Amino acid sequence: MKRTLILTSALVAIASGAYAQDKEVNLLSWGGAYGNSHVEAYAKPFEAKTGIKVKVADADNPATPIKAQVEAGNVSTDVASVEYADAVRLCDEGLLEPIDASILVPAADGTAASADFIEGAVTDCFVGTDVYSMILAYDDSKFADAKPSGAADFFDTAKFPGKRTMRKGAKFNLEFALMADGVPAAEVYQVLGTPEGVDRAFKKLDSIKKDVIWWEAGAQPPQLLADGEVSMAYAFNGRIFNAAQGEGKPFKIVWDGQIYEMEGWVIPKGAPNLEAAKEFVAFSTSPEPQARAAEFISYGPPRKSAAALVGNINGTDVPMGPNLPTTADNMKAALGSNLDFWVDHDAELNERFNAWLAS
Repeated sequence: MKRTLILTSALVAIASGAYAQDKEVNLLSWGGAYGNSHVEAYAKPFEAKTGIKVKVADADNPATPIKAQVEAGNVSTDVASVEYADAVRLCDEGLLEPIDASILVPAADGTAASADFIEGAVTDCFVGTDVYSMILAYDDSKFADAKPSGAADFFDTAKFPGKRTMRKGAKFNLEFALMADGVPAAEVYQVLGTPEGVDRAFKKLDSIKKDVIWWEAGAQPPQLLADGEVSMAYAFNGRIFNAAQGEGKPFKIVWDGQIYEMEGWVIPKGAPNLEAAKEFVAFSTSPEPQARAAEFISYGPPRKSAAALVGNINGTDVPMGPNLPTTADNMKAALGSNLDFWVDHDAELNERFNAWLAS
């Protein structure tokens, strides 16, 4: 019997090793500091624990290539990081594999994962990894006296001269424009849901159109600031934070007017390594890896039990907590991106944005 058990255990170990050697996870991320947080907090520890290799590729927006892959019937991605609204849209279109919440790791006290995540962070096809925000950032060396303090200052080129950079698209910019025009955060989507509100947002954008350099990849705004091509940016908070903290750039973040949203994992329909993909999703969305990711880039973990585990900025003795979008002080004038609004209006507003940009 003992010999049988030893042989059985050996066979299980061999089979497990063969599984790890044969399987891999092809991860599509965003690159830059954010992509690095995925490698350090998720991919490397997952490989060490399971022996399953994680191959990481980058895209400006992973939602675009995975949609193309599934529709072409040539899927090479197993797990992708996407914005929340994109995840809902892709799921509604039948382009994603369902993710059963029961595979997710419970909190240390036994709380089920579904109850440990913030509201909306776990859906039929999506598991949240972080809460990020679009924020106003500026080069402190460009403004000796008065400093930008809110959305209205971004649009005031007389008081705060210099070029600006904004993400090329309707989402975030229309909301930011309305806040700059005096609309309270709590009323932004009510206003933007009317033709008059849309006109108002574009009119505000008109006021700085000639002063804007449009960006498409998240790494561009800090580079534009560093190169002196712009004095202000509306950009992902983590990218600006990384440039300021990690590279010593004189960049400051203004939390007033931030628009926050979640990103997370999806599994494309027809993923070639489905079971390994699910195993990766379960591991990487457990509390400890989520807290660890937040130490590399200043995006808040969407698991309640992970928030208390976030330590210092990686490689320093400086606490990360005050730099997260989800910290109470930073949320005082924040706007949550409205998922339903963008699922319903993304196509029409981007069509109008592109026409406006070309005019």
